[in-house]
Amino acid sequence: MRTIMRGLVIVWALALMCLAGCSSSGGQAGAGGGGKESKQKPAAPEKGSEKAAQPAAASTEKKADWPRDGSQEKPLQVMLIPADGGTEEGTLKDFQPIFNAVTKTSGLHFNIKVGQSYGAVVEAQANGQVDVGFFGAVSYLQCKERGGAELLAVSVEKGSSVYYSGIFVPKASPVQSIADLKGKSMAFGDPNSTSSFNYPMAMLLDGGVDPVKDLGKIVMAGSHVNSLKACAEGKVEACAASFDSLEKAINQNQIPADALRPLKKSEPIPNPPLAMHPKLPAAIKEKLKNAFRDVHKAEGVTPDMIRGYGGKKCDRYDVDYPESEFLKAVEKLDKVDKIKSEVLAKAAQK
Repeated sequence: MRTIMRGLVIVWALALMCLAGCSSSGGQAGAGGGGKESKQKPAAPEKGSEKAAQPAAASTEKKADWPRDGSQEKPLQVMLIPADGGTEEGTLKDFQPIFNAVTKTSGLHFNIKVGQSYGAVVEAQANGQVDVGFFGAVSYLQCKERGGAELLAVSVEKGSSVYYSGIFVPKASPVQSIADLKGKSMAFGDPNSTSSFNYPMAMLLDGGVDPVKDLGKIVMAGSHVNSLKACAEGKVEACAASFDSLEKAINQNQIPADALRPLKKSEPIPNPPLAMHPKLPAAIKEKLKNAFRDVHKAEGVTPDMIRGYGGKKCDRYDVDYPESEFLKAVEKLDKVDKIKSEVLAKAAQK
């Protein structure tokens, strides 16, 4: 699994550039204050003042541990991967209801933003600028590898916590198999996306198509919906995205319902997880887990508020989802990592 991280030098460099441009207003990243205490012995306190001084010292130390506490004044910073473009009608709108519900039930407050790329979200959370992130399976493990992610919750929809990636072609396309894609142009989403890049690449390789040698042209569209639109509009001959994103694009009239058909469907993939920073105070982590576990049955919370990836309604959130499922999901992607830099280089060719 760790070889997934080796081929990302180009992607991380791009992510660092994107991070500077991603919306992170408020300047709350970093644990301000917190200078070292003087080692000079302090003057003896007046009688009765020692007990009063101790809580103040403890309070200062606690603030230095983590700069945000989930209060209205210091809300927890949430950043979402731009799975569907990161617009108000995209990922941000999808997740606002569930975070509103968690605020209602737990008292924790959140400032929610969408990163400009998957890599930008990984960078922000790994660097401690983000407290809770929404990731794909691949980007979650990338962030975990860098010490920035601890599994918080995975959505459950109709009793299941999986979704599917797909390769799609125009409805009237003569392409009938993966092998038929040789010489064809194809669009993908973000290079760190599990279902709009990594799994489709693996499906191509499994079908005997080397993306670097065999595809006529590779277009990095940046998101699921952009990949789908490129194919629906005839700009490419095939595209990669999740089935959830296809459904959402159709429901929002971003592409015609009859524009595309699936050529290949992936194996089940664990639903994209929410992950918290491991250095969050234990009390906040426990509060987050309790809130997401119980929010669906809390008084005053409607079923319409329990939503997840793609804005779809969920049954609930599972805070005990096995970590091993993510590891199994990416085992097959080592072969993709080996060609990723070449794929991106080909995509950069005009």
